[in-house]
Amino acid sequence: MTLQEALKEKAKNLLASGEVKRVVGWTKGEFIHDPSPATFENEAQLENFVYNDFCGANLSKYLIEISKKEGKTAVFLKPCDTYSFNQLVKEHRIKRENVFVVGIECNGKLDNYLLEKQDIQGITSESYDGENAIFETIFGRKQAVKGEVLLEKCKSCKGKKFMVSDDTVVLHEMKEENNDRFSCVKELENLTSEQRFKFWQEQLSKCIRCNACRNVCPACSCLKCVFDNPKSNISAKANDVPFEEQLFHVIRAFHVSGRCTDCGECSRVCPQRIPLHLLNRKFIKDIDNFYGEYQAGEESEGKTPLTSYTASDVEPKQAVDKGDK
Repeated sequence: MTLQEALKEKAKNLLASGEVKRVVGWTKGEFIHDPSPATFENEAQLENFVYNDFCGANLSKYLIEISKKEGKTAVFLKPCDTYSFNQLVKEHRIKRENVFVVGIECNGKLDNYLLEKQDIQGITSESYDGENAIFETIFGRKQAVKGEVLLEKCKSCKGKKFMVSDDTVVLHEMKEENNDRFSCVKELENLTSEQRFKFWQEQLSKCIRCNACRNVCPACSCLKCVFDNPKSNISAKANDVPFEEQLFHVIRAFHVSGRCTDCGECSRVCPQRIPLHLLNRKFIKDIDNFYGEYQAGEESEGKTPLTSYTASDVEPKQAVDKGDK
Protein backbone atom coordinates (compact mmCIF):
# COMPACT_ATOMS: atom_id res chain seq x y z
CA MET A 1 0.00 0.00 0.00
CA THR A 2 1.34 3.43 -0.93
CA LEU A 3 1.24 6.36 1.47
CA GLN A 4 -1.45 8.03 -0.62
CA GLU A 5 -3.59 4.88 -0.50
CA ALA A 6 -3.10 4.63 3.27
CA LEU A 7 -4.21 8.23 3.78
CA LYS A 8 -7.21 7.78 1.51
CA GLU A 9 -8.19 4.63 3.41
CA LYS A 10 -7.83 6.51 6.70
CA ALA A 11 -10.08 9.28 5.40
CA LYS A 12 -12.69 6.79 4.19
CA ASN A 13 -12.79 5.03 7.55
CA LEU A 14 -13.13 8.28 9.50
CA LEU A 15 -16.00 9.43 7.30
CA ALA A 16 -17.74 6.03 7.22
CA SER A 17 -17.60 5.65 10.99
CA GLY A 18 -19.19 9.06 11.48
CA GLU A 19 -16.27 10.12 13.67
CA VAL A 20 -15.76 13.14 11.42
CA LYS A 21 -18.01 15.08 9.05
CA ARG A 22 -15.25 16.14 6.67
CA VAL A 23 -11.57 15.65 5.88
CA VAL A 24 -9.12 18.38 4.90
CA GLY A 25 -6.40 17.23 2.52
CA TRP A 26 -5.29 17.76 -1.09
CA THR A 27 -7.08 17.24 -4.39
CA LYS A 28 -5.66 16.42 -7.81
CA GLY A 29 -4.73 19.17 -10.23
CA GLU A 30 -4.24 19.04 -13.98
CA PHE A 31 -0.75 17.69 -13.41
CA ILE A 32 0.81 15.80 -10.52
CA HIS A 33 2.73 18.92 -9.49
CA ASP A 34 -0.30 21.18 -8.87
CA PRO A 35 -2.47 19.66 -6.10
CA SER A 36 -4.68 22.03 -4.10
CA PRO A 37 -5.98 22.01 -0.51
CA ALA A 38 -9.54 20.68 -0.41
CA THR A 39 -12.33 19.46 1.84
CA PHE A 40 -13.82 15.99 1.32
CA GLU A 41 -17.20 15.05 2.76
CA ASN A 42 -17.87 11.62 1.24
CA GLU A 43 -16.15 8.61 -0.32
CA ALA A 44 -16.96 9.71 -3.87
CA GLN A 45 -15.11 12.98 -3.40
CA LEU A 46 -12.09 11.08 -2.08
CA GLU A 47 -11.51 9.68 -5.58
CA ASN A 48 -9.70 12.95 -6.25
CA PHE A 49 -7.67 12.84 -3.03
CA VAL A 50 -3.92 13.00 -3.57
CA TYR A 51 -0.77 13.06 -1.44
CA ASN A 52 2.61 13.29 -3.09
CA ASP A 53 5.85 15.25 -2.93
CA PHE A 54 4.14 18.36 -4.25
CA CYS A 55 1.72 18.66 -1.31
CA GLY A 56 3.75 21.33 0.44
CA ALA A 57 0.79 23.44 1.55
CA ASN A 58 0.30 23.87 5.30
CA LEU A 59 -3.37 23.04 5.97
CA SER A 60 -3.54 24.51 9.48
CA LYS A 61 -4.98 27.90 8.59
CA TYR A 62 -8.00 26.36 6.87
CA LEU A 63 -9.09 25.04 10.28
CA ILE A 64 -9.78 28.57 11.56
CA GLU A 65 -13.10 28.65 9.74
CA ILE A 66 -13.71 24.95 9.21
CA SER A 67 -13.41 24.12 12.93
CA LYS A 68 -16.37 26.42 13.58
CA LYS A 69 -18.64 24.14 11.56
CA GLU A 70 -20.91 21.55 13.12
CA GLY A 71 -19.26 18.18 13.65
CA LYS A 72 -15.64 17.14 13.77
CA THR A 73 -13.10 17.74 10.99
CA ALA A 74 -10.12 15.50 10.26
CA VAL A 75 -6.98 17.14 8.90
CA PHE A 76 -3.74 15.70 7.57
CA LEU A 77 -0.73 17.55 8.98
CA LYS A 78 2.95 17.07 8.23
CA PRO A 79 5.32 17.46 11.23
CA CYS A 80 6.10 21.11 10.42
CA ASP A 81 2.39 21.92 10.03
CA THR A 82 1.65 20.80 13.59
CA TYR A 83 3.57 23.79 14.96
CA SER A 84 1.19 26.16 13.18
CA PHE A 85 -1.83 24.20 14.37
CA ASN A 86 -0.65 24.34 17.99
CA GLN A 87 -0.01 28.08 17.76
CA LEU A 88 -3.50 28.71 16.39
CA VAL A 89 -4.99 26.63 19.22
CA LYS A 90 -2.96 28.68 21.70
CA GLU A 91 -4.41 31.87 20.22
CA HIS A 92 -7.97 30.45 20.41
CA ARG A 93 -8.33 30.64 16.64
CA ILE A 94 -9.02 26.91 16.20
CA LYS A 95 -11.59 24.93 18.17
CA ARG A 96 -9.38 21.99 19.18
CA GLU A 97 -12.30 19.83 20.27
CA ASN A 98 -13.71 19.98 16.73
CA VAL A 99 -10.57 18.73 14.99
CA PHE A 100 -9.10 15.23 14.59
CA VAL A 101 -5.41 15.63 13.73
CA VAL A 102 -3.74 12.91 11.65
CA GLY A 103 0.04 13.32 11.59
CA ILE A 104 1.42 12.14 8.27
CA GLU A 105 4.77 11.11 6.88
CA CYS A 106 6.93 13.67 5.08
CA ASN A 107 10.46 13.49 3.75
CA GLY A 108 10.49 16.87 2.05
CA LYS A 109 8.38 18.51 -0.64
CA LEU A 110 9.48 19.63 -4.09
CA ASP A 111 9.72 23.21 -5.36
CA ASN A 112 8.02 23.75 -8.73
CA TYR A 113 10.11 26.86 -9.36
CA LEU A 114 13.41 25.01 -8.94
CA LEU A 115 12.13 22.21 -11.18
CA GLU A 116 11.15 24.73 -13.85
CA LYS A 117 14.68 26.17 -13.72
CA GLN A 118 15.85 22.69 -14.70
CA ASP A 119 13.27 22.64 -17.51
CA ILE A 120 11.07 20.10 -15.71
CA GLN A 121 7.39 20.94 -16.32
CA GLY A 122 4.15 19.17 -17.20
CA ILE A 123 4.88 16.31 -14.78
CA THR A 124 2.59 13.29 -15.03
CA SER A 125 4.34 10.96 -12.54
CA GLU A 126 7.28 10.82 -10.15
CA SER A 127 9.52 8.06 -8.81
CA TYR A 128 12.87 7.79 -7.09
CA ASP A 129 16.17 6.06 -7.71
CA GLY A 130 18.21 6.67 -4.59
CA GLU A 131 18.73 10.43 -4.26
CA ASN A 132 17.51 11.07 -7.80
CA ALA A 133 13.93 12.04 -8.60
CA ILE A 134 12.65 10.66 -11.91
CA PHE A 135 9.82 12.53 -13.61
CA GLU A 136 7.67 11.47 -16.52
CA THR A 137 6.50 14.65 -18.24
CA ILE A 138 4.54 15.55 -21.37
CA PHE A 139 7.95 16.44 -22.83
CA GLY A 140 9.62 13.15 -21.93
CA ARG A 141 11.55 11.72 -19.00
CA LYS A 142 13.47 14.15 -16.77
CA GLN A 143 15.69 13.71 -13.73
CA ALA A 144 16.86 15.86 -10.80
CA VAL A 145 18.66 15.41 -7.49
CA LYS A 146 15.89 15.59 -4.90
CA GLY A 147 17.95 17.53 -2.36
CA GLU A 148 18.55 20.28 -4.91
CA VAL A 149 14.87 20.85 -5.76
CA LEU A 150 13.29 20.80 -2.30
CA LEU A 151 11.30 23.72 -0.94
CA GLU A 152 13.45 26.04 1.18
CA LYS A 153 11.41 25.20 4.27
CA CYS A 154 12.24 21.53 3.75
CA LYS A 155 15.95 22.24 3.38
CA SER A 156 15.76 23.90 6.80
CA CYS A 157 13.40 21.33 8.35
CA LYS A 158 12.76 21.72 12.09
CA GLY A 159 12.42 17.96 12.62
CA LYS A 160 10.09 15.02 12.18
CA LYS A 161 8.34 15.06 15.54
CA PHE A 162 4.59 15.75 15.61
CA MET A 163 3.80 18.53 18.09
CA VAL A 164 0.19 17.33 18.16
CA SER A 165 -1.69 14.34 16.75
CA ASP A 166 -4.72 12.18 17.47
CA ASP A 167 -3.43 9.50 15.12
CA THR A 168 -0.54 9.08 12.70
CA VAL A 169 0.07 7.49 9.30
CA VAL A 170 3.78 6.86 8.81
CA LEU A 171 4.85 4.00 6.53
CA HIS A 172 8.53 4.79 6.12
CA GLU A 173 11.32 6.23 8.23
CA MET A 174 11.38 10.02 8.24
CA LYS A 175 15.01 11.08 8.00
CA GLU A 176 16.17 13.82 10.34
CA GLU A 177 18.23 16.50 8.61
CA ASN A 178 21.11 18.34 10.24
CA ASN A 179 20.93 21.96 9.17
CA ASP A 180 21.46 25.47 10.43
CA ARG A 181 18.28 27.26 9.46
CA PHE A 182 19.78 30.58 10.54
CA SER A 183 22.80 30.35 8.24
CA CYS A 184 21.22 32.64 5.62
CA VAL A 185 20.26 35.13 8.34
CA LYS A 186 23.87 35.17 9.55
CA GLU A 187 25.04 35.92 6.01
CA LEU A 188 22.78 38.96 5.92
CA GLU A 189 23.93 40.06 9.37
CA ASN A 190 27.53 40.02 8.13
CA LEU A 191 26.72 42.60 5.46
CA THR A 192 27.03 46.32 6.12
CA SER A 193 23.81 48.22 6.86
CA GLU A 194 24.03 49.77 3.37
CA GLN A 195 24.37 46.34 1.76
CA ARG A 196 21.44 44.94 3.74
CA PHE A 197 19.28 47.91 2.81
CA LYS A 198 20.15 47.43 -0.86
CA PHE A 199 19.38 43.70 -0.62
CA TRP A 200 15.93 44.24 0.86
CA GLN A 201 15.21 47.20 -1.39
CA GLU A 202 15.90 45.01 -4.43
CA GLN A 203 13.87 42.11 -3.06
CA LEU A 204 10.84 44.05 -1.82
CA SER A 205 10.68 46.18 -4.97
CA LYS A 206 9.46 43.00 -6.71
CA CYS A 207 6.32 42.92 -4.55
CA ILE A 208 3.04 43.24 -6.47
CA ARG A 209 0.91 43.33 -3.28
CA CYS A 210 -0.98 40.19 -4.25
CA ASN A 211 -1.35 39.47 -0.50
CA ALA A 212 -0.57 35.78 -1.05
CA CYS A 213 1.94 35.80 1.84
CA ARG A 214 -0.58 37.33 4.21
CA ASN A 215 -3.46 35.12 3.11
CA VAL A 216 -1.51 31.87 3.49
CA CYS A 217 0.28 32.76 6.74
CA PRO A 218 -1.19 30.94 9.78
CA ALA A 219 0.02 33.75 12.04
CA CYS A 220 -1.85 36.36 9.96
CA SER A 221 -5.24 35.55 11.44
CA CYS A 222 -6.64 38.98 12.36
CA LEU A 223 -10.36 39.34 11.69
CA LYS A 224 -9.64 42.71 10.10
CA CYS A 225 -6.20 43.35 8.61
CA VAL A 226 -4.75 46.83 9.03
CA PHE A 227 -3.84 46.80 5.35
CA ASP A 228 -7.48 46.35 4.36
CA ASN A 229 -8.52 49.64 5.92
CA PRO A 230 -9.72 51.87 3.04
CA LYS A 231 -9.09 54.98 5.16
CA SER A 232 -5.39 54.17 5.58
CA ASN A 233 -4.45 54.90 1.95
CA ILE A 234 -2.44 51.66 1.95
CA SER A 235 -5.18 49.19 1.01
CA ALA A 236 -4.53 49.49 -2.73
CA LYS A 237 -2.70 46.72 -4.52
CA ALA A 238 -0.26 49.12 -6.18
CA ASN A 239 2.25 51.01 -4.03
CA ASP A 240 1.88 54.80 -4.16
CA VAL A 241 5.48 55.32 -3.10
CA PRO A 242 8.48 52.93 -2.94
CA PHE A 243 8.41 52.99 0.88
CA GLU A 244 5.08 51.14 0.86
CA GLU A 245 6.85 48.04 -0.47
CA GLN A 246 8.91 47.92 2.71
CA LEU A 247 6.10 49.11 4.98
CA PHE A 248 3.81 46.19 4.16
CA HIS A 249 6.37 43.44 4.76
CA VAL A 250 8.14 44.99 7.75
CA ILE A 251 4.84 45.64 9.58
CA ARG A 252 3.64 42.13 8.75
CA ALA A 253 6.89 40.69 10.14
CA PHE A 254 6.45 42.71 13.35
CA HIS A 255 2.85 41.55 13.69
CA VAL A 256 3.76 37.85 13.55
CA SER A 257 6.96 38.10 15.62
CA GLY A 258 6.99 35.66 18.52
CA ARG A 259 4.13 33.74 16.87
CA CYS A 260 5.67 32.79 13.51
CA THR A 261 6.54 29.08 13.53
CA ASP A 262 8.84 29.44 10.50
CA CYS A 263 6.56 27.28 8.36
CA GLY A 264 7.90 28.95 5.19
CA GLU A 265 4.53 29.34 3.51
CA CYS A 266 5.13 33.05 2.79
CA SER A 267 8.11 32.31 0.56
CA ARG A 268 6.52 29.21 -0.96
CA VAL A 269 3.52 31.07 -2.36
CA CYS A 270 5.23 34.32 -3.35
CA PRO A 271 4.96 34.63 -7.16
CA GLN A 272 7.95 36.98 -7.17
CA ARG A 273 10.17 34.58 -5.20
CA ILE A 274 10.90 37.14 -2.48
CA PRO A 275 12.68 35.34 0.43
CA LEU A 276 10.17 36.58 3.00
CA HIS A 277 11.08 33.79 5.40
CA LEU A 278 14.39 35.58 6.02
CA LEU A 279 12.60 38.54 7.61
CA ASN A 280 10.63 36.29 9.94
CA ARG A 281 13.62 34.09 10.67
CA LYS A 282 15.66 37.15 11.64
CA PHE A 283 12.99 38.08 14.18
CA ILE A 284 13.03 34.50 15.51
CA LYS A 285 16.82 34.61 15.87
CA ASP A 286 16.68 37.93 17.71
CA ILE A 287 13.95 36.71 20.08
CA ASP A 288 16.10 33.65 20.85
CA ASN A 289 19.01 36.01 21.49
CA PHE A 290 17.07 38.39 23.73
CA TYR A 291 14.81 35.98 25.65
CA GLY A 292 16.32 32.52 25.29
CA GLU A 293 15.49 29.83 22.75
CA TYR A 294 11.82 29.66 21.89
CA GLN A 295 9.97 27.78 19.16
CA ALA A 296 6.44 29.00 18.48
CA GLY A 297 3.95 26.15 18.22
CA GLU A 298 5.79 23.61 20.35
CA GLU A 299 3.06 23.99 22.96
CA SER A 300 -0.63 24.81 22.64
CA GLU A 301 -0.72 26.65 25.96
CA GLY A 302 1.30 29.31 27.73
CA LYS A 303 2.60 32.73 26.80
CA THR A 304 5.12 33.74 24.19
CA PRO A 305 8.27 35.79 25.00
CA LEU A 306 6.62 38.94 23.69
CA THR A 307 3.37 38.47 25.62
CA SER A 308 4.86 37.85 29.06
CA TYR A 309 6.89 40.11 31.36
CA THR A 310 9.85 39.23 33.54
CA ALA A 311 12.29 41.47 35.40
CA SER A 312 15.08 40.17 33.15
CA ASP A 313 13.37 41.27 29.92
CA VAL A 314 15.71 43.00 27.52
CA GLU A 315 15.55 46.80 27.60
CA PRO A 316 15.22 48.87 24.40
CA LYS A 317 18.84 50.06 24.46
CA GLN A 318 20.08 46.51 25.08
CA ALA A 319 17.97 45.30 22.18
CA VAL A 320 19.53 47.90 19.90
CA ASP A 321 23.03 47.00 21.07
CA LYS A 322 22.51 43.23 20.79
CA GLY A 323 20.40 43.23 17.64
CA ASP A 324 21.92 46.03 15.61
CA LYS A 325 22.16 43.79 12.56
